[in-house]
Amino acid sequence: MRSIHKLPIGAITMLALFALSACSGPADDTHPDQPVTKRRAVFKQFTRTLEPMGMVARDRKKYNPQELRDSALELQRLATQPWVYFTPDSNYAPTRANPKVWSKPLEFKQAQEDYQATVRRLVESARVGDLEAIRAAVNEVQKSCKVCHDQFRNAS
Repeated sequence: MRSIHKLPIGAITMLALFALSACSGPADDTHPDQPVTKRRAVFKQFTRTLEPMGMVARDRKKYNPQELRDSALELQRLATQPWVYFTPDSNYAPTRANPKVWSKPLEFKQAQEDYQATVRRLVESARVGDLEAIRAAVNEVQKSCKVCHDQFRNAS
């Protein structure tokens, strides 16, 4: 194995730049209103709210009916929030939104409505308290997220 001291200076420089770039975070949101930052914050709340319900659905967390109802209602409240931050001028780094968000607005709107409908079904299942229906509804919400990500989100 070669010692780093025997590598050409160009190789050492490239290694150093690669190491430094691995330490840097995503680009800053420099837009005055920070729509990318705002929508990302809501999506993170989606995840924090949905994950515990997913754990219940997979028997990794004890089912607490009131806690699950509260979480479902919180997800329903959040389900309408991020879309206003997909403004025409918000397609810039550090976005992970696919340009199809703007080039196919009707399809993007439909994906939002589909997601919100699955969340409403989850809220209803949580209200009734049927754990099997809750499991199915949680799975549908998660599938809806994946469908939208597959269509409208670029890989990281």
